[in-house]
Amino acid sequence: MSTLETNAIGKYSGNNVSVDDALNLKSYTTTQRDALTSVAGDMIYNTTDSKVQVYNGSAWEDLGSNPLEISYVLIAGGGGGAGTYYNLVKGGGGGAGGYVGDSTANVQKVLIATSTNYTVTIGAGGAGGGPASSGPTSGAKGSDSQFKNLTAKGGGGGAEQSGPNIDGGSGAGGGDSAAGGTAVANQGNNGGTGTARTASPSRYGGGGGAGAAGADGSVSANGGAGLASTITGSSVTRAGGGGGGASDTGGTGGSGGGGAGGVNGNGTNGTTNTGGGGGGASNTGTNPGQEVGGSGGSGLVILRYSNSLTISQSGLTLTTATDGSDKVTTITAGTGTISFS
Repeated sequence: MSTLETNAIGKYSGNNVSVDDALNLKSYTTTQRDALTSVAGDMIYNTTDSKVQVYNGSAWEDLGSNPLEISYVLIAGGGGGAGTYYNLVKGGGGGAGGYVGDSTANVQKVLIATSTNYTVTIGAGGAGGGPASSGPTSGAKGSDSQFKNLTAKGGGGGAEQSGPNIDGGSGAGGGDSAAGGTAVANQGNNGGTGTARTASPSRYGGGGGAGAAGADGSVSANGGAGLASTITGSSVTRAGGGGGGASDTGGTGGSGGGGAGGVNGNGTNGTTNTGGGGGGASNTGTNPGQEVGGSGGSGLVILRYSNSLTISQSGLTLTTATDGSDKVTTITAGTGTISFS
């Protein structure tokens, strides 16, 4: 238990505390500090680092250190395209993974502190539907990506003939005469509506992309376009939606890694580390068929920060490049932590 010792206590006007001499905090070495049982708000003078430090509830931080701004792009895993089974059945395209952060039209930054661990998770792409043994199967939803307190939601999995319209970061393409899935606000766009499987031509909806909605089957069944960002120093488009399967011309994948829809065949996979949605499959005319939807592309996290900082990591796959006066770190796999010094 701490004891307050003083020679005298005097009344002072106003809402102030006054001392006649310098206020001296209890001094500890780093080793001694780490042996303390601390609670948020504890303050010491660290004689090893020669700094006043405060405990934030999980780590000791230097008091008075300025927070740092960094730019970021956070993309979740894309949804898989739907597989097929029955004659004439098509598959909806997978929705792109949710897109959070910097784009050419909307520069985003977040505050970070040095010597603090931040959790990072890279979302996997959802598996494509099929091969089916008893009926068509929807694509799987993509997995979320996370950085700090930010979360990008996985893309919706493409809908099969009568399956659910799967919502996600961007919504999946719809199945037989069904509307596409709904996107998460400010992370993507809705999937397109599918036509009837007996229509001519028969097309299921394209998956939504970060920059545009998926096209309806009555139009083209193309996946929605992704978003471009220059965070790496050059413009790159990511998070395109998967194209829907069709009987005539399969939907093209949305710019930014979306997989193409199949024409009497399998859908194409979304591109790795773009969050692109997988393309929907299309039945070959065999009853039953075994066509497989494309898998969604995995997500990623990109961080741009001052050259004066050094990044450390645990449990992640990353690369760091220099662009002008900044460093750019691209994290492509894993779940772990990063910190800056």
